[in-house]
Amino acid sequence: MNKELIPNNHFHFIGVGGIGMSAIAMGLLKKGYSVSGSDLVKNNETKKLEKLGAIIFNSQIGQNIEFVNSKFNNNLINFVVSTAIKPDNEELMYCREKNLPVKHRSEILAMLMKSYTSLAVAGSHGKTSTSTFLSTLLELCTHNSSSITGGIIPIYNSNCHLENTKFLVAEVDESDGTINRYESDIGIINNIDFDHCDHFSDLKEVIYSFKYFAKNSKKLLINFDCEITRNNFYSESNWSNISPINVSYALIPTEINKSHTIGKYYEKGNFISSINIPIPGLHNLSNITAAIAASRMIGVNFLEIKKNIQYLKLPNKRFEYRGTLDERDLYDDYAHHPNEIKETIKLGRLFIKKKNNNEFHKRRLIAIFQPHRYSRVKQFAKEFAEELSKADVIYITSIYGAGEGNVDKITSEIITDLIYKQNKNVSYINNYNEIKKNFYELTKKGDLILNMGAGDCHNFWSILNEKKFE
Repeated sequence: MNKELIPNNHFHFIGVGGIGMSAIAMGLLKKGYSVSGSDLVKNNETKKLEKLGAIIFNSQIGQNIEFVNSKFNNNLINFVVSTAIKPDNEELMYCREKNLPVKHRSEILAMLMKSYTSLAVAGSHGKTSTSTFLSTLLELCTHNSSSITGGIIPIYNSNCHLENTKFLVAEVDESDGTINRYESDIGIINNIDFDHCDHFSDLKEVIYSFKYFAKNSKKLLINFDCEITRNNFYSESNWSNISPINVSYALIPTEINKSHTIGKYYEKGNFISSINIPIPGLHNLSNITAAIAASRMIGVNFLEIKKNIQYLKLPNKRFEYRGTLDERDLYDDYAHHPNEIKETIKLGRLFIKKKNNNEFHKRRLIAIFQPHRYSRVKQFAKEFAEELSKADVIYITSIYGAGEGNVDKITSEIITDLIYKQNKNVSYINNYNEIKKNFYELTKKGDLILNMGAGDCHNFWSILNEKKFE
């Protein structure tokens, strides 16, 4: 049974349009709380929130806070920020000047999780996909599950489905160090990799943050195939409070093609059954294995899982087919780390293989990459070049700064020059409008185009089709 969060509260989200912030705001609205929020850009998420009754400001000025305080003066008002909100944000500065209570989004999500049997999905890569797969299985198998994630889950067509259910699937973020705030009934760690170098100085700090998450999980499910998780969690003597580790689930692939994956499923070394999964890619198989294992850990019947696994779909922006333009296929992917690009290009290769042998069609694999954050480019330029050079043709656009300052004057040409040493078919193109202008010179019929990044690059399909986009 759900507990009350905190009575008679109003929540105002500074930067409510983000995929993570909007999910929590939507969850609070569904729990019966009043919500307001601000963002400089309207998008689908702010529109959904308005329809649910939220007050949305299209500016971020001190007067917004004054209005909220006057309208909800009988309530305890919580002002909510994410790490993306800078100290000089006018609304945040006003709150600080007036000594108003400001909470981080992770604190609100952590409070919501306490009302449920929570399954928290963490990891450097694949969190949103794993959360989507797990949410789908639990919805179809138990009809008693809610979800708050960092992506649009197809079965809900939303990043939030919060009802009076027993279970809650929550995607939790390690990027800013707030992962230690979450307490879960089952903590899932997909993998660990060095990333978010704007916050972490090295891999050891990343591992340390995941260990705190593990300590706060009653049960822990880790990916034994990931060398870093295996080496740091399988036999720990210095972290005696880490809960019992379960590595008793395996899914061994026997066939992988562009439409599905067939694998043999094992529990505790015993073969259970073969499973036909409608999702391609080895990295996705790992995420699906985590979803199956977590479902089994809370008692979901395997036959129910096998029956419903056919309905799994990838979340938006995960090898998402956007359409075909004059015999050129365009896919969007959120890949913004070298290891994610590696897997996305491998999956793209799978899509252009001939049916009857391992040779490739004459189709080309085109990679368009929008680097995300100056700090990430500075840290991983060589690794980006290594993986991107495996495409047939590569186009690199300007860096999406995500609010970072560029004190080191980092540019995309760093990656472009390194790629050129390995693959001469690379060009720097400033922006997506330039790509559109020269689209038919840069591509040809039969190309499979992978458009990768975590910034605004996913508007490319709309730009190509001259549509209005959010």
